[in-house]
Amino acid sequence: MVSLRDRLTALERALNKLEEALREAMERRGKWEYEFFRDSAIQRFEFTFELFWKTLQKFLEKEGKPCRSPRSCIREFFASGYLSEEETRELLEMVLSRNLTTHTYQEETAEAVFRSLPRYAELMRRGLNKIREVEGEALTQSKP
Repeated sequence: MVSLRDRLTALERALNKLEEALREAMERRGKWEYEFFRDSAIQRFEFTFELFWKTLQKFLEKEGKPCRSPRSCIREFFASGYLSEEETRELLEMVLSRNLTTHTYQEETAEAVFRSLPRYAELMRRGLNKIREVEGEALTQSKP
């Protein structure tokens, strides 16, 4: 079974690669290779999103608050006081965008999803940092 610490490390790595892919794609906007880098960033978003919600799931499970889907994990993270209403709304929109990524062969869809990726990366990074903050406190409190 994968530990929360392992999930956090994997999510950090995935977020770094997503942010790098976003920078590379934005630098190439208007050039012939832009679509390739945009689509690469969207693919990185797909697996970063999977790691994000599964990290939330692992964290909430540890807190005694099980969840079974991306939406339920985001709602539970909010209900536990870790997200604002606005962040929750945006993360739920992110779930919809993730579901749209199966249609990125449509240019309009690919562009719409891509335009949202910087904000989604920022939101996932905030979630990661919040879990790390809480886990740091938990580790501090458990020491004798």
